[in-house]
Amino acid sequence: MEHLQAASAENPVVRRIGLIAAVLLAMVAIALALVTSGRARPNLVRTCSATDRQFIESARTNMTALELWSEQYQSGDATGGEVSGQARAAAKIMRGLGPTDSSLRQTQRLVVGMLTEYAKAVQLQERSRDAGAGLHMFRAYNLANYAHIVLVRAEAPLAQLGCDVRPLL
Repeated sequence: MEHLQAASAENPVVRRIGLIAAVLLAMVAIALALVTSGRARPNLVRTCSATDRQFIESARTNMTALELWSEQYQSGDATGGEVSGQARAAAKIMRGLGPTDSSLRQTQRLVVGMLTEYAKAVQLQERSRDAGAGLHMFRAYNLANYAHIVLVRAEAPLAQLGCDVRPLL
């Protein structure tokens, strides 16, 4: 039995198969390392393009308008349907913009989510006054807080490029 094991270990075909398997395994490991390391790095491109400035201005305008609509809703001068409609319209506008800066793109996604959750909260509050409205409002506030954090971190680098995000803070 020992004689057969020793003979098969010395067999050039067995060694060649083992060598090919080891090389293939090493190539797969290297390829996976290269692919995953390329995706793991965040794309932190800082820009201040015309579309970035347009995004900042549009976000400022939409947030101001929504704040006014919310105040009117709380005072009874606007209906929940009007406010949720305005929030959805603002989300659609924000979704259609194309900021090139990575932090502004992240802020865009967060603000669109915030506006959508806010619209759902107001709509549920108007219709049924159930606990679901509170959950959606909680989500809207969390998304707004995350957007604020992203903008605070990006404020100085964007300011150096000429983009002032302070109106959004």
